[in-house]
Formats: sequence, structure tokens, C-alpha cells
Amino acid sequence: MIRKALAMIAVILAIGCTARAVWSQDAGRLGKDLTPAGAKRAGSKDGLIPAWSGKDVPLPGWSYGKLRGDYWQYKNEKPLFSIDASNVDKYADKLSPGQVQMIKQTPGYRMDVYATHRNAGYPDWVYANIKKNATEAKLGSDGTSLGTANLPGVPFPIPKNGAEVMWNFLMRYCGVGILWHDTNTVTSPRPGSNDWINTHGPQSIFEPWGAPGSHTPASVDNVLYSIYFSYVSPPALAGQSVALTMFTNNHDNETYYYFPGQRRVRRMPSYSYDAPQIGFEGEYTVDEPFVFNSALDRFDWKIVGKKEMYIPYNCFGMYNFNEKLHDVLLPKFLNNANRRYELHRVWVIEATVRKGMRHVAPKRFFYVDEDSWLALVSDDYDAQGKLWLVREGFPIPIWEIGGAFDLRPFVQYDLINGRYVQDQSVLGTGTDVQYFPDSNRPEFHRDYYTADNLRARCER
Repeated sequence: MIRKALAMIAVILAIGCTARAVWSQDAGRLGKDLTPAGAKRAGSKDGLIPAWSGKDVPLPGWSYGKLRGDYWQYKNEKPLFSIDASNVDKYADKLSPGQVQMIKQTPGYRMDVYATHRNAGYPDWVYANIKKNATEAKLGSDGTSLGTANLPGVPFPIPKNGAEVMWNFLMRYCGVGILWHDTNTVTSPRPGSNDWINTHGPQSIFEPWGAPGSHTPASVDNVLYSIYFSYVSPPALAGQSVALTMFTNNHDNETYYYFPGQRRVRRMPSYSYDAPQIGFEGEYTVDEPFVFNSALDRFDWKIVGKKEMYIPYNCFGMYNFNEKLHDVLLPKFLNNANRRYELHRVWVIEATVRKGMRHVAPKRFFYVDEDSWLALVSDDYDAQGKLWLVREGFPIPIWEIGGAFDLRPFVQYDLINGRYVQDQSVLGTGTDVQYFPDSNRPEFHRDYYTADNLRARCER
């Protein structure tokens, strides 16, 4: 019996040593045939997708407060072609089913396709963390939480499953935090109505692991991010404020909400996953911002494969804070001229609701760019298996944090009722979104997102 046990232990140790050897061998590919972040460095055989070119830099003269699109080196490019209802079937193999249906059922909607630029990158010190992650990062024992990683940095540059790909997206490097002096969340009118839900107000996001250096999830109390938002309008929501913290260990969101009519802060214990967000007529759930915004534990995550796909990229038109809001937000879709698409390789991730769990969208697909690890397109299916929602995020290189790509503005189209939600943009606000590689501002401290601080700010 003892000999059998010892033999089994020897087998297990041998398997472990073999796995570590394979991981180490794969890690050696980073910076060689793979980019330092894990993408395939080479371009496509037909040349339509070029080789990776390194991180983007602005034209001389850019500083925060100036329109970003004016300082992008390819700002004068013209579309190569457009995809619309007349030719969508020709390009359907390089689109998601949701994109195809959106084009087919929405008169006037099109996708303008431009030359591909693989210009996503990171500062060198972030690359150093990524290299260590290739052999050191691990999921939690539950298979969906983030166990350990060197942050900021892509946790799993050579992913082995769908959950690892999604953590690469969730842990995208954005500095220590982000400020919107004003941002908008807008829902299009109900069928037969002309009444928009137009909301706006200030917002901040704090990501403690994004500070310079190397941090583990445990060293920052497993905080994924904290967010604060306060409604300035419309009158029905004005004065309401929320402070929410998400965690990397599948802990429930910590959410506090201030209701001015009650003059009190309330803990919201179930304000997560597919809970409807307050004020948007059921069109917007808590896990839909930024294309995806949730713990992973309600779904099984599968890598379907990789494909070439037309995805939003270098979308500076969605960051023009001087443009009038409803010159971009049209009744049925976002203005074609403000959206920009390129051909890139993406990871296709299938999410299926777990047995014993529930979700309003039990099947979801996410299309994750190989260079930036951003989920830039997603399709949701309803409980009857019908294609329901399609989301697109609009990324750009963020020069103040070293050219790392991020998306904040995004759109969600409801393919069944024809409405859409656009969130996180600065369109029409007159001020740009601001990223901080490091800062000691009060918004970038954990105690800013507590119930006590929310109460103090709102009851002034």
C-alpha cells in the first residue's frame, strides 16, 4: 500500500514537473514569435493583418485636454471599404452573428473598415510583470477567481482556458485610476416614443493594483476596482450616487447607494451580475458596462478558437468631447462616422451559464483582441436561444499610461426591441477622460468608496 502511494506521488510530481517545463518553454516565446503580451507577432499570410508594430505614440504637441484624435499619426486615413446590408453576407465570416444581424435589420447602419494597425503595447516595466506571469499566475482553486498574478500586467499571456482570457481583459492596465469630470449614460427611446433617457455626472475609478511596481491581488485586498458616480441629471435621478467595489476572488460586490429622497445611504447586497441598473427601464444590467463587468463564477468559460474579425479599433471619434451628443447618438445607432473598424485576430470565448445558476443571458460569446486583450465585441442569447444583445467597445491607445489600450465608451444594441444603451463616453461634455499612472488624489484611495464617505459627500 505504501509503495503504491509513493508511486502515485512520484507520478503526480512528474506531471507537475512536466507542466512547469512546458509553461517555461512557452514563456520563452514571449518577445520572440509572440509579442511581450502574448499575441502572435507575425501578420496574416495575405498581409491584411500586419506584424505587430509596438506601442502607439502621439504626434508632437499632445497633452491632456487636447483632442486625442487630432494627434493620432493615422488621423487622415480613409476607409478601405464599408460593410452594409448590400454586402454583409460577403464579410459574414469575419463578423459576429450579432454584428451581421445588426447590419441586416437596421436601415442606414454600416461599418467603415480601415487599414489595420497593431499598435497596442505597454510600458517596459509592465512587460516585466507579464513575463513573470507566464509561469507564476494562477486562477483560484474554484477555477474562476484570480488566485495570484504580478500586477499590473496581463495575468495569462499564454492562456489555457476561457476564464484566463477573461481575466486578461478584466485586469487591463489603466494606471492607478481614471477620472471623468463628466460622462453620460444614454438609453434610446422606446418604440413609438421620442423620449431619451439622458443621464450624466462625474465619475472616478480606482484600481489599486495599477500603481507602478508589482502587486498581487492579495496585497490590495483582492480589489478589482472601485467606482464612484453621481447623477447630475435627469431630475428624476439627480442627486443619486453610488460607490461600488468589485473583487478578484468572487466576493459579492460591495455597493452603497445614496437616495436623496430618503437622505440615506443603503447597502445594495444583490446589485451585481444581471441585476437591472437603476433608472434605465430594464435595458441595462450591472454586468454589461465596458462590454463585460462581473465575476466569472456564474458561467463556464471555453476557448472556441481564434479568428480574423472586423472589430472596433482606434475609435477616436468616440472620444471627441466637443462633438454634440446627439450628433453621434442617433435614434437607432451610433453615427457611422464615429465608429472605426479594423481586421484583427481575436480569441473567441463561449460563456455558458453553470448548472444550478441563472442569468438572463445564459449563453454569451466574447471576441477578445489578441494584442490588447480587450473584449471588443460580444453577443448575448436569451433563455429561448434567440440572439438578443450585441455590444461593441471603442478602444484607443492611452498615451498618458504609456500607450496601453483601453475601452470605456461602448454601446449595447437590443436586437429584439430596437433600443440601445451608450455609456462611459465624454461626447458633448466639453472635457476629456483622464488616466493617472499614479496619483495621491483622494479618489485613488480605498476609503473614498466607503458608505461613510458617500454619506459625507452626498449630505453636504
